[in-house]
Amino acid sequence: MILEICTRAKAVSIELAKLSSETKNKALRQMAEALIANVSSILLANRKDVNAAKASGLKAALLERLALDQRKIETMARSLHEISELPDPVGEVINTWTRPNGLIIAQVRVPLGVVGIIFESRPDVTSDSAGICLKSGNAVILRGGSDAINSNVAIGKILRSALKTSGVPEDAIQVVNSPERSLVEEFMQMRQFVDVLIPRGGAELIRTVVEKAKVPVIETGTGNCHIYIEEDADLEKAIPIIVNAKVQRPGACNAAEKLLIGEKIASGFLPRVVKALRAKSVEIRGDEWTLKLVPDAIRATEEDWYREYLDLVIAIKVVRDIDEAIEHINKYGSKHSDAILTSSFEKAQRFLKEVDSAAVYWNASTRFTDGNQFGLGAEIGISTQKFHARGPMSVQHLTSTKYIVVGNWHSRS
Repeated sequence: MILEICTRAKAVSIELAKLSSETKNKALRQMAEALIANVSSILLANRKDVNAAKASGLKAALLERLALDQRKIETMARSLHEISELPDPVGEVINTWTRPNGLIIAQVRVPLGVVGIIFESRPDVTSDSAGICLKSGNAVILRGGSDAINSNVAIGKILRSALKTSGVPEDAIQVVNSPERSLVEEFMQMRQFVDVLIPRGGAELIRTVVEKAKVPVIETGTGNCHIYIEEDADLEKAIPIIVNAKVQRPGACNAAEKLLIGEKIASGFLPRVVKALRAKSVEIRGDEWTLKLVPDAIRATEEDWYREYLDLVIAIKVVRDIDEAIEHINKYGSKHSDAILTSSFEKAQRFLKEVDSAAVYWNASTRFTDGNQFGLGAEIGISTQKFHARGPMSVQHLTSTKYIVVGNWHSRS
């Protein structure tokens, strides 16, 4: 099954690389229209997944990521329209120069080829990924989690049908329609067919893909995100930012999981921020200092400092100064998104320079780490690596480059 899917994807990727921007944009618009026209069938399939997930005891934050409604499907369709309006990266000339010997050299963007996405819980990943891959001239193979299989298969069928009517090969988008784990392992070995794998999900999924794949992997998403509050921060404005970063979507990878507070303001500020978080049903875990100020908090373990909760849980630590805050983040963080709240330009610059994360913030919520929020359009994931793509990845990040060299009957001496 996987071999057949990968073989078809590799064959069609050659055709996709040659598609005009007009053809791709037309297909993207038809894909969007098809989602809206088939809302009822998507919701029916999603209801099966949600009911099964509830029965299995899936926690609320992850259930929220799984469940679709009319508004979410409209957002998926709008995202495809937005992708159609993005500049086409394929064929973009990044640089050109002429050598002393007269050779003309240009560096040009080209598609990666076949992109494999292995993901959990979120059915909207199916449409976003399909749209981004099509725009960047890539074939995509999507293997979602078993908890969203009915939703993913239904969305995949609708998108493939739209491709067919727009004159684009339908195998540009393929959804693995079996939950068998053995198929995932087989998929990860298909180096001769798949050019890159992008895992989207929790730490365990990403670790498994990185350790077992023979296909090159772009790591995404594990978000052990921190907010550090300096003594000179505007504390009234800090509390809404902290609450937003933790509560707005606790199951998102850019939600704040840790709160670091300077010791000079801990006694007055920490109980206030805990009160605001508890008003939103957030469970508090903390270090020794936090427990002294909030005795009924749960004692944080060493494992807590590394953990991405993806839930209404936050761990709080009181730190001596900015040096300890930066050291803590670089040790325990996942290199995703981290923020400092301060009125000091000098301290902010230190934090922004020295914290080794894909996105660093000064006086803003970590929830902004998102392709749309950054003005990149829909994203295929948030890379926490340091390769060609870091942070939110959109269409331009699913391209490689090649050199085009023009000579005048040159031979090398």
